[in-house]
Amino acid sequence: MSFPLLTVLAAVPLVGGLALIWVRGTTGRLVGFGVSLLTLVLGLGAFFAHGSLSEDVTWIPSIGAHYAVGLDGMGKAMVLLTVILVPAVLLAEWHVGDEGESSWGTSAFFGLALVLESFALLVFMATDVLLFYLVFEATLIPMYFLIGGWGGPRRSRAAVKFLLYSLAGGLIMLFGVIGVGVQTAQAGTASFLISDVAALHLTGATGRWIFVAFFLAFAIKAPMVPVHTWLPDTAEQATPGASTLLVGILDKIGTFGMIRLCLGMLPEPSRWATPVILVLALVSIFWGALMAIGSRHLLRLISYTSVSHFGFMVLGIFALTTQSLSGSIFYMLNHGFSTAALFLAVGYLIKRRGSADIRAFGGVEKVAPVAAGLFLVAGLATLALPGMSSFVSEFMVMAGTFQRHHWLAAISTIGTVLAALYVLLAYQRTMTGPASEVATTHFTGRDLNGRERLVMVPLIALLLGLGFFPKPMLQVVEHTANTTMAAVGMTDPAPAAVQGGK
Repeated sequence: MSFPLLTVLAAVPLVGGLALIWVRGTTGRLVGFGVSLLTLVLGLGAFFAHGSLSEDVTWIPSIGAHYAVGLDGMGKAMVLLTVILVPAVLLAEWHVGDEGESSWGTSAFFGLALVLESFALLVFMATDVLLFYLVFEATLIPMYFLIGGWGGPRRSRAAVKFLLYSLAGGLIMLFGVIGVGVQTAQAGTASFLISDVAALHLTGATGRWIFVAFFLAFAIKAPMVPVHTWLPDTAEQATPGASTLLVGILDKIGTFGMIRLCLGMLPEPSRWATPVILVLALVSIFWGALMAIGSRHLLRLISYTSVSHFGFMVLGIFALTTQSLSGSIFYMLNHGFSTAALFLAVGYLIKRRGSADIRAFGGVEKVAPVAAGLFLVAGLATLALPGMSSFVSEFMVMAGTFQRHHWLAAISTIGTVLAALYVLLAYQRTMTGPASEVATTHFTGRDLNGRERLVMVPLIALLLGLGFFPKPMLQVVEHTANTTMAAVGMTDPAPAAVQGGK
């Protein structure tokens, strides 16, 4: 394409976010939200564009680095997720900072969110390993300030913990990036293009060490057990909007990178590590679910549910079937929407009650039925109720895993039962029962207002729409699954009847 749509898509929120340094108050809110809507329009244009979208310019010739961006089906899904969630978060956090939780002001929150959006979009579009790494690290800067600038009393400590874990992952990945550059240079021409690295077919000890460097960074980002402990602390202290950006968008970089760089670039080492990774994925499913059941803090509960859901995504990725891979990519999209709906719905409840402790609620559905209803719908999407988009993706992951790993798939189904427990128990403890004095005092006459409902409507609509009509989106992501399977050199197992020669 002659028009650099992908570059413009990433540049608009970056310029808009930086402009909010000088534009404050109500005008800053309007400008920030307007920029996010413009980015949404550009993102939709990229999503629905026909043909190949790619841009490639030599950046640093001496080391073979390129400014190279492009979109495949998975990239389009992640771009769509990003450009939808950012305006939703800005609208939900319209008055962030007004009640004294930060002296930075709402415009600063909006500006940081837009800068974060720009870097996240570049991560999802990068087709050069060095460019991917640089914007992967750059996302930490705005996210650190979004966590530390607004939220709970221990937000600074949570922001530092987030940064330390993320920097550790980035440092480990840097060794992999350097290794990639060295290997391509030794092969004749230095290059960081993912396609050039994949063409080397790195194997043996060298390929495996490079794989480990990338995978560990992505496992921290995803996050997976045992490198997940930063997430509950961060989600507990950050604002619901910042947590939505973190879990809904940034954490998807982990699973995205596993597919794009680990499987697509290092197929033999990926097959070598698969048995261990599948076990870790199963552990994440159960650990996250059990911790969510035992949690008494609503925001920590949601973060633990995400640990469990990321376990399902990683299980589908490394089960190495077309169906499980397609399901994992679709899961990434659906989890973004369902987690956003749950975080924002809980945020509305916390704002009215002044506490995230489950024991501080009770009987809310009697006095704030809209808030309770939206919390229930978001929870049902989280537990993958049939009819919701998350059911389709979770079913595909388990069905695809069953083709190659029967017992792992069978055991993982217990995770769906645990999901029903942590969601329904949370709803029962907070929303049902007689209207308590607490509910009457804090919620009577304070059900969701028009702006808050407007934020939730498109998220719920997407969860239902993609649940009943998943085919169009599955057609988008299926090409990436097929390409990845070919890159790894795997084919789907034949049906049992065919294997038996019947």
